[in-house]
Amino acid sequence: MKYKYLAQSKVGLKRSDNEDYVEVFDMGEGLLAVVCDGLGGNKAGDIASKLAVETIAECFRDYTDFDYLERIRIAIQEANKKVIEESNKDFDLKGMATTAEVLFVTDDNAYWGHVGDSRIYYCKNSKLKQLSKDHSLVQKLVDEGYLTLKEAENHPNKNIIMRALGDNLDLEVDLSKLKIGSGEEKFFLCTDGVTTVLSDEKIEELLKNDSLTEIEAEISKLVEDGGAPDNYSFVVISSK
Repeated sequence: MKYKYLAQSKVGLKRSDNEDYVEVFDMGEGLLAVVCDGLGGNKAGDIASKLAVETIAECFRDYTDFDYLERIRIAIQEANKKVIEESNKDFDLKGMATTAEVLFVTDDNAYWGHVGDSRIYYCKNSKLKQLSKDHSLVQKLVDEGYLTLKEAENHPNKNIIMRALGDNLDLEVDLSKLKIGSGEEKFFLCTDGVTTVLSDEKIEELLKNDSLTEIEAEISKLVEDGGAPDNYSFVVISSK
């Protein structure tokens, strides 16, 4: 199956620098999409996110002796080590970290890895499903029954994440896969600069459009109409 895709990353209206970094790589046997949202002051966040994307792509390409999920896990963990190593070399980069969403799509299957509060969605026949689960304080409070989903939407601690590349060497990566290849399908990866402004219902509605350029334009308009408080980045991969 042939896929088309679009990748976009923009500076939020209240930010001076873009700490997000996104890329889509054609690996021959499939498409590899990587979305990272960097954390840390003094431009350390943008260094962390770019370093993570580049390391993930390089490692995924090199570790061909392993299956796709294991390649994703190794790639994310190697990127984590790289971020920590660079952070320890330079005082100005101390404490830098990044989220990571990694999706590899072939003709028959999709494989993904996830760390942080950026997200991966799957839309089949115009029905949206969130594949990743936020590694955030608010999600933890929801899971434990202290918050409802409605209360979580505007919680003041929504930006506190519990897991990120750069935190420590013992990094746990969420991994999974699904069978694909029939009907209209889209994948949507994004940083929280999108999801803090747009609801899942709105994202689902926007992804019904067959034109990726129109999807990009509408998302950008709605996020900026909503104040774009953070940098916002996203990737759309479509089977049509």
